Amino acid sequence: MLGKQSLQFVNKPYLISSGSIVGSKEAEGPMGQLFDKVCYDDKFGADTWEDAESSLQKEALAIALQKGGLQKQDIEMVYAGDLLGQSIASSFGLAGYQVPHVGLYGACSTCGLSLAVGAMTVEGSFAQKTACITSSHFASAEKEFRFPLAYGNQRPKSATWTVTGSGAFILSAQPGRQVRARITGVTFGKIVDYGIKDSMNMGACMAPAAADTIRQNLEDFGRTPGDYDRIITGDLGTVGQKLLFDLLAEKQIDITKQHMDCGIEIYDSEKQDTNAGGSGCGCSAVVLSAYILKKIEEGIWKRVLFVPTGALLSKTSFNEGQTIPGIAHGVVLEHYEG
Repeated sequence: MLGKQSLQFVNKPYLISSGSIVGSKEAEGPMGQLFDKVCYDDKFGADTWEDAESSLQKEALAIALQKGGLQKQDIEMVYAGDLLGQSIASSFGLAGYQVPHVGLYGACSTCGLSLAVGAMTVEGSFAQKTACITSSHFASAEKEFRFPLAYGNQRPKSATWTVTGSGAFILSAQPGRQVRARITGVTFGKIVDYGIKDSMNMGACMAPAAADTIRQNLEDFGRTPGDYDRIITGDLGTVGQKLLFDLLAEKQIDITKQHMDCGIEIYDSEKQDTNAGGSGCGCSAVVLSAYILKKIEEGIWKRVLFVPTGALLSKTSFNEGQTIPGIAHGVVLEHYEG
């Protein structure tokens, strides 16, 4: 344990493989050529949006296993989650693998949560290899949290576009055929609630949690923003990014030179109608797999603080007038020299 909320790893689990799969809109964005697989039928051959999202997780894990030269029996534990009620995208999508399954829910922060818990499992020698998987789907998320697509509601400028995609990551106690990065520490976030009730402004709901986790990570590890090549949030979008900068400035912390947001980077704001940017469990997961890990693996970035962010609401809480708390989990990823 390091400081108040962080863990510093001694053995530093290896991230040995990953897989990403996205839908048509994501393929049209600036990272379109980097994803492992694109499906231009956003139902992925399924009958429902929920089944389509389950297919995303199933395929993402298959890609990660294939790229790592692994079989499903090599995986001792799966940590997975999504945005749907009772995490049905994960349970239905991964049931066929018949690997011990731990369902996680951190809303859009679930990629960070799964990596953190998966790394803890490997670091503690409770498993040699774990799989960490998350997903989201634009249509299933709209159906779950907002309006059916047929309703045709107008989206405010503060709204973000839920990414259709899934990312899967294999963590190991030993290096495999390749090492994409090492996880050297994690900072688990607290629930932070600024009393915001606007479900069409996820960036404002999550920015306070992101600021709190980033500040705590720097304090716990005794670091400054300059000790990271990038400090990367999951899906604050343009609105949340500005709020993040303002909140950290109040603590005399400036991350403007290091900051990157997956929700801003995944779409072309000038050409694609995505309002404030991207969001969803799949947003940070596919950007991590396709783009961030590539930079770390090649040594362009030596150390990155990866901070996916989540808005902890449900249809029930929102309709009952509750606020929308936020959460953010930080994962420290470092280049492996070999």
